[in-house]
Amino acid sequence: MPYAPASAEDRAFLAQAIDLSRRALEDEGKTPFGALVVIGDEVVGRGTSSVVERQDPTAHAEVMALRAAGTHLGRHLMEDAVMYSSSEPCPMCLTACYWARIPRLVYAATSHDVAVNGFEDLQYYRQLALPNAERTLITETAVGGETQETAAKALASWADKLPFTVEPKL
Repeated sequence: MPYAPASAEDRAFLAQAIDLSRRALEDEGKTPFGALVVIGDEVVGRGTSSVVERQDPTAHAEVMALRAAGTHLGRHLMEDAVMYSSSEPCPMCLTACYWARIPRLVYAATSHDVAVNGFEDLQYYRQLALPNAERTLITETAVGGETQETAAKALASWADKLPFTVEPKL
């Protein structure tokens, strides 16, 4: 992704996210990641990495910020928000932003910076780019036949109850 000049607003919110990451490390002994969800000029969610303290591998800073924003806003879709992160989100956090429909993401440190300091983000991005059969970090097994059909029927039952026609996302 090409670098773009940050606006004064972007720099101010990134400074807050970086300060969150610094305080997480220095004051709380956490890994140095911080994130904000912002709507307009209001911070509606803040997060730091809480993986170890919560014993939850999904409790990354961006996910925690999205959870806080969802609670604050009373909704899970944030099509009017911007995610500010102290570093480029890992694949899970980036995908969480997609699920929340965050239209804009602004970060400071890159995945390369994160990898140089011992985090696996780039390795995970590379694995996800491979076909399932070529991935080496996890063995994936899809079970077909009646088991697949039963699971697919549950999905179809959900879609049939929606008040609109589902558009396949193939």
